[in-house]
This record gives sequence, structure tokens and C-alpha cells, in this order.
Amino acid sequence: MSEPVEKVELKAPDISGYRNGNTAVQYVTTFDSAASGPHVLLTAVVHGNELCGAIALDFLFREKIRPKRGKLTLAFCNVAAYHRFDPNSPSASRFVDEDFNRVWSPDKLDGSNRSVELERARQLRPIVDQADFLLDIHSMQNATAPLMMCGPLEKGRRFAREIGIPPTIVSDEGHAAGRRMRDYGGFGDANSPKNALLVECGQHWEKSSEAVAKESALRFLVALDLVDRSILGKYGYGAAGPQQVIEVTDAVTITADRFTFASDYRGLEVLAKRGTVLGHDGSKPVLTPYDDCVLIMPSRRLTRGQTAVRLGRYVN
Repeated sequence: MSEPVEKVELKAPDISGYRNGNTAVQYVTTFDSAASGPHVLLTAVVHGNELCGAIALDFLFREKIRPKRGKLTLAFCNVAAYHRFDPNSPSASRFVDEDFNRVWSPDKLDGSNRSVELERARQLRPIVDQADFLLDIHSMQNATAPLMMCGPLEKGRRFAREIGIPPTIVSDEGHAAGRRMRDYGGFGDANSPKNALLVECGQHWEKSSEAVAKESALRFLVALDLVDRSILGKYGYGAAGPQQVIEVTDAVTITADRFTFASDYRGLEVLAKRGTVLGHDGSKPVLTPYDDCVLIMPSRRLTRGQTAVRLGRYVN
């Protein structure tokens, strides 16, 4: 399937004013309360065509949101790709050389390979190493309900419930193509007090993704007691509603030169019967492994080695 053609409702904010920041890394700014507390990191534009995170960080800067304890760091990540964003070709700037969110393993970060994304990840690595908690703000190809990607560990599930939104939490291992930043280091270690979440705020360029990104960022800071809960009322956010968890059991990694879906899946479809053909990897049928199988973020970038779709089921 080709990339869906979507209307671009969002405007990419000018982030050039944040270039120098106040750290040794460009486009990274830390606010230190001088009071004891955690170091909290919020990241945006890991993918250059995902605008809602840049809007959310710009909002935090403009609204002068500052921590009452600990440190708050705001980081624009793949700025080289972001600066290439063109609303007339909005899918083209996801990355420059490779996916920034598949390089967060020691073998890649310490290896000899070079790319725009690897060099930027190496610059940002000390910042990520310092963080106790991370919220990585993303958006999706399809117009799907927002998702909180909490990783495979129970500590991630608990953390997602503490944030309270979005209503759907997805517990998954990530991608065969490489490790995400939210799984890096202590974030992916059950014995570490560090914790991270990745929020998918909705379709890349829908106006609604901006609202989800802003609210998720504020609720994240409230949950960690970096800002007072009263700030939610200031911006019109009421009590969070119920949440449900989808546990991902399988990631369908493409092995052939061609992958096709059996239908125009957009995400969160539930296929009722085990053994249902959901697509073909080359000529090989891909079947659902159990009844009531939920499709998570079916991709439009169907190339060998990449994740076509993740499969999961609702759990209590």
C-alpha cells in the first residue's frame, strides 16, 4: 500500500529560536528548579514529519512551564529531518538517512557506521543517559485513536496508568529493525527505577494530534509532581477516563520484497477468528495467531526488514 494522502492541518513551528538552548547540545534546553527531584526529559521530532511534538514543546516554552522540583529538559531530536518538512510532500521528511528511533542500542551507538540520525543520537545520548523519566512524543500514519506505548515491562504499564491518557495503552517489545529510544538503557530494564513512555498522538497532521500532545506532556509532568495538578484545570483538562491495555504478542516483520494487507487496515481492528489471513509476505499468508486479534499500527512503509503490523490482545 502507498502512503495515504492526508490534509496537513498543522503548521510546523519555527524552532530556530531554541537552537542554542543552554546545554552542550543544540536544540536541547534544561530548566533546573534547584530543588531535589527527578530529571525529566520530553522529546519531539524523533521523526521529522511528526509535528505535534514540536508544537507541544513550543507550547511549554511559550507558556513558561517550569519544574517546581528536579529538572525538566526539552529536546528537539531529528532537527535535520524536521527542517526538511514540506507540507506539499509531508511524508518525505521522516528521516534523512535512517530511522532515528531504531538506533538506540549500544552496538549501533558505539559502532563505526555513520548517518545523520546516528550522529544526532550520539550527540543526544548523554542527555538521555541523564534522564530519569522520558516522554517521547510521536504521531501515526493513519487516522487511528491515540496510543500510549509503554514497552513490555509492568513498570511501563503502571506509569502509563498514572498519566491517565490516552485511553488505549499498548505494551510491546518494539521493532526487529532496531531499538527505540524509549527502550534504551534503564528505561528497558525491569530493575532500574528509570521509566519511559512513547505517546502516539493520532494521525501525523490532524489538528487533534496537537491537543493530545499538549495534554500528554502536561499530565506527564503532573504525574511526576514537577508541576502542580491545578495546571490541568487552567488548560481545560478534566479527570482522565478509563484505560485499557493491549498486550502485543507478535510483530510481523517483512521478509519478502513485497507485502500486501488483505484489507485497508488503519489500526485497532479486531479480527475475530484465529487463522484469519491479514496479509501476504510475498506469497506466504500471514495469519492471526488467536481469536480477537488486535492490529496495532499497520504500516504504509512496507519494505523488507521493517514491521508491517503488530498483533495483540486486550488484557485486564
